[in-house]
Amino acid sequence: MALNRREFFKTTALGTTGLALTPSFNQLLAAPADGRATSPHRFVFVRKSNGNLTKQFSLPSFSTEELKKHEEKQPFEAALDKHELPVWLNGLDGYKENMTILHGISMSVSGGGHYSYSGCMGAYKAGRDILSNIKWATIDFELARLFPSPFGHIEMSLAVPHGRDHRTGIVSGYSAPAPKQRNYCYADPMTAYDELFKSVTNTDEVASDNALLAYLHEQETRRMNGLDGDERLKISDQVDSLQSIRNRNNKVAALGDVIKKRLPEIDPIHANGGPDATLPQKQAAFTEIIVAALASGLTNVVTYTIDDLGTNITSLPENEEKTSIHAVGHGQGGRSAYMRDVIKTHHMIQVQTLVSKLKAIPEGRGTMFDNTTIIYMPETGAGHHNPDTEAPMVIMSGRNSKLDIAGRYIRLPFHGTEGHKTLSNWYTTLLNAYGNPIEHYGDLDLTMQRNRRPQEGAIEQLMV
Repeated sequence: MALNRREFFKTTALGTTGLALTPSFNQLLAAPADGRATSPHRFVFVRKSNGNLTKQFSLPSFSTEELKKHEEKQPFEAALDKHELPVWLNGLDGYKENMTILHGISMSVSGGGHYSYSGCMGAYKAGRDILSNIKWATIDFELARLFPSPFGHIEMSLAVPHGRDHRTGIVSGYSAPAPKQRNYCYADPMTAYDELFKSVTNTDEVASDNALLAYLHEQETRRMNGLDGDERLKISDQVDSLQSIRNRNNKVAALGDVIKKRLPEIDPIHANGGPDATLPQKQAAFTEIIVAALASGLTNVVTYTIDDLGTNITSLPENEEKTSIHAVGHGQGGRSAYMRDVIKTHHMIQVQTLVSKLKAIPEGRGTMFDNTTIIYMPETGAGHHNPDTEAPMVIMSGRNSKLDIAGRYIRLPFHGTEGHKTLSNWYTTLLNAYGNPIEHYGDLDLTMQRNRRPQEGAIEQLMV
């Protein structure tokens, strides 16, 4: 369901939708991005559909011994500067010192299948997109709490639900700020642009929104008088939510000069939901918005669903068969392996743009990218349906990373064996490295339990 801004404010504030506001808008301790005493670390999660086939993450220049270990799923490491990259990764060839190909992490805790919904970000099986399946805050929200900003966490998505051509506006997302709460997200670039940068692009609308928020806050506060117990608590949460949005707007207003400096240029083709925009154009526009949102200090954590099985890829110039992502996943047609590489190549264009643009923005004694980690990950594992025993990822990290991973191909022990690491271990590692000493984040893996293998905690070999 897409909402316009007034419907969004009213229905969410009055508790009549499943979209969460209070946790999303409680991260309000931001400072301007330029001139900070200490820079926050930033995270961009790029989640893709259809899995990542393990054979497409093999390096063409592997030695005979390395290739044997790769094919037999044995743990090893290799220096990327001594190797060629797969064709689809060639766009990042100049950034090998920042790159990690992380192999061997399993996603069985979140499950395979067509979709993982909130599961791949929360390390639990979410199943169908139902609120009761959301067990806890997803990793992106947990990281956003460590590095507060006015928006806390921003989610963008080119996912298209089954039976739909496309989505526009503000829609339900996959990330989660708390148990049984679904985040909202921006489904088209122009909506994201209008919402994130309106403090400098549409001051009249901001004033109107603030007036509406003030009115709703007053109305809900009055409703709270005379109520007791659960009803009072419910209304109190709504009042807090409204006040959080008002506080956020004040914080955003204080960033006005920085936002003006970093304001992205969006092609008019994206107006009104961009029905005529191609997929590469949409991806590029979202990338520009992500850079601007990070650079202006509006957020430090972005989750970007760059495609799902319903995303229309017929506008990719290489897609001569006009096939679909779902058909590619099933190996239909004569060029499915080629199209997998094509899809990932277009994804890497966006990752390369993120890296190059953030490297061009000064921060402290270096650049913004020095304080950034980009994680390109599959939603469901190593294939269209299965297996979820592997989930190859590409990670781009700056020199101030708290992880010792850059410049390497890292294959960890295979699923169910001694030393294997799950998606839960990976997320525990991120949290531990950046300030949350949690013992273990995410569900436990049943195969590891049956094999009586230790599986809790961070991945120590990746820690600085």
